[in-house]
Amino acid sequence: MSANPNPASKSGGGTEPGATERPVREPVWHFRGYDLRSSEFTTAMTHFYRGEIQRANTWRNRLDATTNWAIVTTAAAISFGLASPDNSHAALLIVMALVIVFLWIEARRYRYFELFSYRVRLLETNFFAAMLVPPFQPSPDWAETLATSLLRPRFPISNFEAVGRRLRRNYLAILGILLVVWFFKLATQPDAATDLETVIERTAIGPISGEIIFGVVIATAVMFLVMALATLNLQDATGEVLEQPRVFERLSVPNLLRRSGTDRVYGAGVWQRPSARRDEFMTMIITDKGAAVAERVMQDLNRGVTALHGEGMYTQKPREVLICALTETEIDDLKRAVNAADPQGFVVVMPASEIAGRGFSPLDEVE
Repeated sequence: MSANPNPASKSGGGTEPGATERPVREPVWHFRGYDLRSSEFTTAMTHFYRGEIQRANTWRNRLDATTNWAIVTTAAAISFGLASPDNSHAALLIVMALVIVFLWIEARRYRYFELFSYRVRLLETNFFAAMLVPPFQPSPDWAETLATSLLRPRFPISNFEAVGRRLRRNYLAILGILLVVWFFKLATQPDAATDLETVIERTAIGPISGEIIFGVVIATAVMFLVMALATLNLQDATGEVLEQPRVFERLSVPNLLRRSGTDRVYGAGVWQRPSARRDEFMTMIITDKGAAVAERVMQDLNRGVTALHGEGMYTQKPREVLICALTETEIDDLKRAVNAADPQGFVVVMPASEIAGRGFSPLDEVE
């Protein structure tokens, strides 16, 4: 493995046909002006991996704590509700609302857990697996993806998926038990109800009629059930092993919602592959010292440069326009390289909707 491949393996605007390939550098890791040997880089990645594991475990424990709160509160409410024959069904409703608050808190914590698990999986799948299985090639953008996550953290899953996943894991069962106990209490205390209308009348709390309360409870239950089902096929989480629902196997469409490229890594029954689209940019450098600037950019950033010949319309002097495709984490490096070679240079940075080719998304993977 080499963190600093042949500069020709990256592209930043293309290379001319027949151009001479740049020589392969020494087997060191070059990053932002630092030269690290492979052993030093591996040691750094190992310590980073241990740190991310610790952070993920911390948030995993926080998830368990929230679930424990919900379970203990539910158990206490059920014991109190069934032991008291009076109008204690209101307490069960309050506990349901409290459990929903716990669900919201846990979903927020789950997103943080997924952020650190996402980085862990990037290292496991693209760094350690590449060392363990030589034919396995890491994704060409894994280091940039990891660096982007560190520089500008973003939750890898939406709040909608987080709520749905925690619902299916724990809270559907907790809320379902509370709902059954609530309905059982209304139907049996203080005496057995003979029809549904009597049960609905008993749900009244103060000035709020039973019809309103019963309707709100049923609507809320249906809403959470629909949310749990609607998020079933969202598979952006990387902190868990996500098995494919059996229904798709019965329909003979096992790859309907999963990228076929994951089969070679995880097998046909798992939908788990951390991936992210890096922010990509097209840059134009206007300079009088085209050769010196291009050499500095290729040397410092390992990005290809394409030169266009232009003319300054105000000065009527020829200018070189250098085109280079970069990722978000390389913009500052480009500016430093241009400033070192030509302090009078002019840099234009433009967002690119997509860049495909060497050093970016391979052309053969474009669908």
